[in-house]
Amino acid sequence: RSISGVIGKGDLYHNNRRFVAENVDKNRTQDNITIISEDVKSVYHELFDEALTKYNSKQKRKDRIIKDYHGHIRHSRQEKEFHEVIFQIGNKDDTPCGSDIAKRATEALKQYAKSFQQRNPHLRMFNAVIHLDEATPHIHIDFVPFATKQKRGLSTRVSLSKALEQQGFKSEGKMNTSSKLWIDSEKQVLADIMKTLDIEWEQKGTHNEHLSVLDYKKKERKKEVAALENKLSKLSDKETKIKAIENIPTKKTMFGDNLTVSREYYENL
Repeated sequence: RSISGVIGKGDLYHNNRRFVAENVDKNRTQDNITIISEDVKSVYHELFDEALTKYNSKQKRKDRIIKDYHGHIRHSRQEKEFHEVIFQIGNKDDTPCGSDIAKRATEALKQYAKSFQQRNPHLRMFNAVIHLDEATPHIHIDFVPFATKQKRGLSTRVSLSKALEQQGFKSEGKMNTSSKLWIDSEKQVLADIMKTLDIEWEQKGTHNEHLSVLDYKKKERKKEVAALENKLSKLSDKETKIKAIENIPTKKTMFGDNLTVSREYYENL
């Protein structure tokens, strides 16, 4: 079976089924497996409070003091609050949920998730769910990447690239970024687990070939929203022009019911 792996934006409402998408079978939601579910704010306190206290104690200017590091990162343009990785084994045609192969794939994902934290000491996993109420078994793992012993800013701070670098995945250019090298390494780990469950890894040319159905639908929805926004913009512009026409002053002519307008308004009309 193929292995699909991608780092995404992360949607805890979707992952924990506070929001249910169209492609979800609600009758099977109870079959989903939650590996871990912790509050991300608590994780921030755990990881960064000590470094934040030391950083603030050195600041001479009040405007440089960071009161809430979680809020600071949430409003940052450089870093994200957390990251998410999605792994899927097979696709809806060869590994449909409910089949024997899907059950073994699910077990592989469980074993993979349970060894994730030990294998990734700089990626603090706080939420992980295996979805079995969609077409194919897949797992969403949400984590906070943190780098230690930093000279700029907090000594321990949020940084995906630095965190992966401290785990041995240093970028080798645009084609082999630290994220890609890490994903490839994690795929191999998952493949080794799959092998113990009699599932061979069918390597594909790209990790995007079998993205989850939800991920695909999200992209399609973005296109639809963009098209609707464009349509609304045009309608709004048309409405403005119609209102402008309605406000053109007119005068009755001496003969009949004809109306006259000034040359300027006539040209605008």
